[in-house]
Amino acid sequence: MQKNFLLTFSCLIWMFSSAAQTGDPVGPLTLQQCIEIALENNLTLQRSRLNLSNSEAAMLEAQGQMIPSFSSSLSSGFRWGRSINPVTNLFETRRIGNVNISASGNVPLYAGRQIVNRIEQAKTQVEIGRLNVATAENDIQLNVINLFVNVAFAKEQVNIAQSQLRTVSEQVERTSRLVTAGALPIADLLDLEAQKATTELELINAGNNHRIARLNLSQQLLIPFTDEFDIEVPELDIAGLEMVGAGVAEIYGTAVGILPQVKASELEVNSAEIGIRLAKGAFMPTLGLNANVFSNYVDQTTFGTADPLLRQFENNLSQSMNMALNIPIFSQFRNRAGLQRARIQKRLSEIQEVEVKNQLRQDIETAYTSAYAARQSFESSTKRVEALEESFRMATQRFEVGGINAVDYQVAQNNLFNAQADLITSKYEYVFRVKVLDFYLGRPLSLN
Repeated sequence: MQKNFLLTFSCLIWMFSSAAQTGDPVGPLTLQQCIEIALENNLTLQRSRLNLSNSEAAMLEAQGQMIPSFSSSLSSGFRWGRSINPVTNLFETRRIGNVNISASGNVPLYAGRQIVNRIEQAKTQVEIGRLNVATAENDIQLNVINLFVNVAFAKEQVNIAQSQLRTVSEQVERTSRLVTAGALPIADLLDLEAQKATTELELINAGNNHRIARLNLSQQLLIPFTDEFDIEVPELDIAGLEMVGAGVAEIYGTAVGILPQVKASELEVNSAEIGIRLAKGAFMPTLGLNANVFSNYVDQTTFGTADPLLRQFENNLSQSMNMALNIPIFSQFRNRAGLQRARIQKRLSEIQEVEVKNQLRQDIETAYTSAYAARQSFESSTKRVEALEESFRMATQRFEVGGINAVDYQVAQNNLFNAQADLITSKYEYVFRVKVLDFYLGRPLSLN
């Protein structure tokens, strides 16, 4: 028995340690926690950050072309058979050993401003990479808040279905007692039992929808889904939630100036313009300065023994320096084709910029129209629920005294619960659309 207890205790320790090592979040998550987890785990964002690192490496490489290059080499070997003796300069058949050392450097003096333009373009690409990272972060936050709102909405739908089921169950119990006492016909009980079965099915469907909504959110966060995964629904102050006073044109004007995807598209045009200057630089001459230092050691001599290694290095030391001018005359149309591609790339970048701004305007128009419609729907649904609550209260009183039958009671009840479901739908739709408009105005994403 003691052995079984120790085994069970060890298993529990292993389970807890495994759960701690996985680092999976436990307990209800707030919206901010969901956003932080998504930003940490999202692979698209990680890819954008790696692309930014590549752009930074390319910029470092471009900047390095401004400074001189330097290299050195050391080689040693032997030759056998008939070859020229470097000391006597005669063909001899013997083994000859040698050691060669050299160093060379190159300084670019003029390259048609290609180096300067390449550095400028690389810096632009780094800034574009940073903006792409910011765009990915914004997209992730919008997706998370949308899925978070869906979970909150689905949870309230479950609460409504549970409330409806409790009400129907109470009426079934009361009607059963009245039928047993002979005060009501059996048909009323059967109608209520059918309504109860329908309500149970609606509760099951609401629970499944809630589970799917939680699954979608957990998959967006890239964390394993369990039945315990849930969110902490914040208190939504609908009374204090108002649409922005600005119109579509004003919201668009603000969004164009702050959203990273718009700035990135504009910088892509600038980068393409630099690319044209870079392509034109290929038609210009290039001028460079080269320097070289060389020395060697050979284990041969005309007579006697060979000089020592360091003395031969000193005696055989040679230096050279030259200036090279390269003038492109005909390059098999490579330079012309490169310039044509650069101009096409600029035109493509301009089209992409227009597409980004058009898409932004359409998204804002859709969000504004949807927010306006959701507000009207919410206000109308609120009045409808208030009226149907009073109507259902009166129907309940009349049903309890036999003033209406079970069918009329079910109609009043279904009308109320359908209105409550519509109110919840419009409420969360309104909240999300208003938050989207706030996002376009540069305000932080939050449900508080």
